[in-house]
Amino acid sequence: MAKKKVCVIINPVSGTGGKQSIPEKIASAFDPKKYDVIIRFTGYAGHATEITKIAVRENYKYVIAAGGDGTVNEIARALVGTSCVLGIIPLGSGNGLARDLNISMTTDKSIETISKGVVRNIDYGIANDHIFFCTCGVGFDAFVSERFADEKLRGPIGYMKNIFESVIDFKSEEYELTYDGKTIKERAFVVTCANASQYGNEAYIAPNADMEDGKMNVSLIKPINALEMPQTTIQLFTKSLHKNNKVISILTSELVIKRGRSGVMHVDGESIEAGKEINVKIIPKGLHVLAPKKTKEDKRPAENDPIFSVFTRWFT
Repeated sequence: MAKKKVCVIINPVSGTGGKQSIPEKIASAFDPKKYDVIIRFTGYAGHATEITKIAVRENYKYVIAAGGDGTVNEIARALVGTSCVLGIIPLGSGNGLARDLNISMTTDKSIETISKGVVRNIDYGIANDHIFFCTCGVGFDAFVSERFADEKLRGPIGYMKNIFESVIDFKSEEYELTYDGKTIKERAFVVTCANASQYGNEAYIAPNADMEDGKMNVSLIKPINALEMPQTTIQLFTKSLHKNNKVISILTSELVIKRGRSGVMHVDGESIEAGKEINVKIIPKGLHVLAPKKTKEDKRPAENDPIFSVFTRWFT
């Protein structure tokens, strides 16, 4: 029987060290009698995509992404619609896709997940030809993403810092949303299309989103003021944003967003310029991923989550 081919792509500058041991750990996780493993390091933006496309052409079975969200997305976008399977060793600050798939943030455990070979077939989204796996959107989150790109302080603290600084400058806009033959018009602080439940950093914009249901959970947040921001942020990090009376939740597979002017939108946290109309749709089961089996615990309610009790005890 021919050996299965594995390509491991490591971003040497993502995260905070710990990458030197990955090649050795990967080598010990794959039986050399069954697998041929190669290690590649990225050297510039877009390099991971180039390496992945070559791996697909050369019939690699697995492509393993060792890096942050940018690296994972570069690789995953080149794998959609192919038979090649994505593995993730999360090394970034947000790690949105890995977190939503319940992949451990510990290198050893994430490699153990890869070695077990459990494949899940997940959905992905397209927003005006831009592929996303977790979220895309317009409004405040896109505004924050644009600023966060230049932020030196990464992780949840840097993210929350940007949220509180940006709320002073941001102005809500009027949007028209069309889906399933319906149209609503609302002035909104945020319009987020969520394939996954979170942005990353355990910030849950759509707690009930499921990457295997062929749908997106759209969260529209009506305009909020600075005084309402702390409570809304707490709900974001405690899986309870859907309980906010200023949130409109929509479940659909396709959505058209119209606004009065062109501007920024974000695609998995990457800010890009977009026009007045944004067409978003979900492609079912388009990406194969090595991840733990899905369980009921993956979508447990916020009140059963330890982080919920900590936030509510301290801030409410």
